[in-house]
Amino acid sequence: MSKRAEAAAGAPAILLRYLQEQNRPYSAQDVFGNLQREHGLGKAAVVKALEQLAQQGKIREKTYGKQKVYFADQNVSLRLCVHCHHQALPTQDQFDTVSDADLQSLDTEIVALSAKVQGLQQSCRHMEAELKELTSALTTPEMQREIAQLKAECAGFQERLQGIKGAPVCVTPEEKEQAAELCDAILEGYPKSRKQFFKSALRRMRTTTWHHQTPEGQLAT
Repeated sequence: MSKRAEAAAGAPAILLRYLQEQNRPYSAQDVFGNLQREHGLGKAAVVKALEQLAQQGKIREKTYGKQKVYFADQNVSLRLCVHCHHQALPTQDQFDTVSDADLQSLDTEIVALSAKVQGLQQSCRHMEAELKELTSALTTPEMQREIAQLKAECAGFQERLQGIKGAPVCVTPEEKEQAAELCDAILEGYPKSRKQFFKSALRRMRTTTWHHQTPEGQLAT
């Protein structure tokens, strides 16, 4: 008997054990793809073995559209065929009974995994916030253009400041003293307060030039 024929003969037992261990539905293509390298099973042998196990009631078969899926039957006993391994095996439940200790261990594992999931979710939220901040920030070229613009503005301000510092003094200390004496002389005969006098003088300065001032002592009230 060739190796392929031997593999095909043992396919039902191999597939039954695989479906019991995985405990999830598979299509014939999935089973073939997962086991062909390890056991050398051809697709035809896989399809035939799955149909045979389903007819014998050892696995369940469900049809979804044009595709069939197969999964272990948890409600029947395991009976390996004599022609599969040329000997009969004792009957046993397909799945071992789970003890209270095993259940408690699973509960502990679920709690630990749930805490891990929460931690990962929190980390994801932090990373999403950082990503949002980074995407909203200026890019390197944008920052370079902003810096160049600020430097140009700073240079303009410095130039203006140097011009102000280098400008000649328009009013000498002597002229300031004379102006103060003149204001005092005017205020002696001014009928209103000092504050009102300066307000009136300021309004006049805004509407006229120094070259067209009225004679001394005749400021508008």
